[in-house]
Amino acid sequence: EAIQTQSYGPEARGGASKADVMISDSSIDYPKVLSADILLAMSQEACNKYVGMLKKDGILIVDTTYVKAIPEIENKVYSLDITLKAKETFGSTVSANIIALGALVGITGIVTKESLLEAVLDRVPKGTEANNQKALEIGWSMTHQ
Repeated sequence: EAIQTQSYGPEARGGASKADVMISDSSIDYPKVLSADILLAMSQEACNKYVGMLKKDGILIVDTTYVKAIPEIENKVYSLDITLKAKETFGSTVSANIIALGALVGITGIVTKESLLEAVLDRVPKGTEANNQKALEIGWSMTHQ
């Protein structure tokens, strides 16, 4: 079972917008995350606002391009230059989300690399497949060096 919800307001560019993804072997009764196994923070505001939702044994992934003050927590923390890598590689930050997705799957193994690639390529605009595949590979390689 899987469900995704989102709350994007005017803060979506650089603020504390939020998307919840729940994956379970059983039925999902409530569509919002109350206690997170994984938190991917791509802005300082989002990190500050949502880090308290992280379970004690959860994983925090931060984009150090924008998250400069990493909270002192006992959780496993991955500090990755996600947006910087997108800008260096593609000349734009547009691919940062796909790089982040590759890193998240590289860290967690929640789905296979192959199924992730298939799902992403099925949803991206025609003509962007090669860049999106490269972005996934960059994210994956950031966690497998």
